[in-house]
Amino acid sequence: MAILKETENGLMLCDGELSMMGDFTKEIPRLKRGVIGTELLVKACKIKNKDNPTVLDATAGMGEDSLLLAAAGFSVQMYEYNPVIAALLRDTMKRAMEDEFLGPIVERMTLTEGDSIRAMKEMKPDEAPDVILLDPMFPERTKSALIKKKFQLIHTLESPCENEGEMLNAAMTLKPKKLVIKRPLKGATLAGVKPSYSLNGKAIRYDVIVNM
Repeated sequence: MAILKETENGLMLCDGELSMMGDFTKEIPRLKRGVIGTELLVKACKIKNKDNPTVLDATAGMGEDSLLLAAAGFSVQMYEYNPVIAALLRDTMKRAMEDEFLGPIVERMTLTEGDSIRAMKEMKPDEAPDVILLDPMFPERTKSALIKKKFQLIHTLESPCENEGEMLNAAMTLKPKKLVIKRPLKGATLAGVKPSYSLNGKAIRYDVIVNM
């Protein structure tokens, strides 16, 4: 059974064999100017002629995707349903705020522990973000060799998305300028909905639904 443990370096998740903790400093090479714009996620979420675009990350996880978007100038509202993952992410952000480079980036990230589907359903149309990002976990991904060993613990806390249709409908009802859905390269579309276009990487793709 995995437990959270306070250490001198931060909050750690461990089960006796595996252990992990968030660390945004490892992402710094990807966040620097001249590099961040080449990230596929940033390209998928980019809004033309829009200063300080806003993103709702409905499935924050450990926050790496939100970090990329914040580094690219987006203001990111993150939702994480699992309280253990939310605690790890909150601790990761706290430590990153002490870093001279990461601090200003993390300031553009806000974390809410709770159900993003409910939040989107309760959100008024004029409160809708420019972009909504969905990365729902599903069964095939739990066995993927792409999952790094240190994140195996995180995936024991998550369960495959059983309400992907409800999540997608809640996001689409808000009519963001873009709805970006992260999928494995050869994975099925979310709830069978065809995107406006897709951006393909080596292992993943981003399905983009455009409402502009």
